[in-house]
Amino acid sequence: MDDRIGKVVFSKAGRDKGRMFVVVGVVNNNFCLLADGDLRKIENPKLKNSKHLQFTNIIAEDVMAYLKEGKVPENHVIRKNLKKIGEARERDGKEV
Repeated sequence: MDDRIGKVVFSKAGRDKGRMFVVVGVVNNNFCLLADGDLRKIENPKLKNSKHLQFTNIIAEDVMAYLKEGKVPENHVIRKNLKKIGEARERDGKEV
């Protein structure tokens, strides 16, 4: 499994700029599939160029657990995980 899968990323370009996503798939070295469980559901992930993404060291643990089992995480799991990560970042004083 690619080490980018399950990572939390921020969009650096496009109309979704600044939005938080989870990498749910990797097409090749240049493109990733992203979902946030809200605007971009797991059934229709966003294809985005990696150079337009800000990768973080944060891994969406709940989503990763599903992906490791070969299951597709449900949208509410992705939303809940991203919300928890966003709140933790705000609490630690980092800008989202």
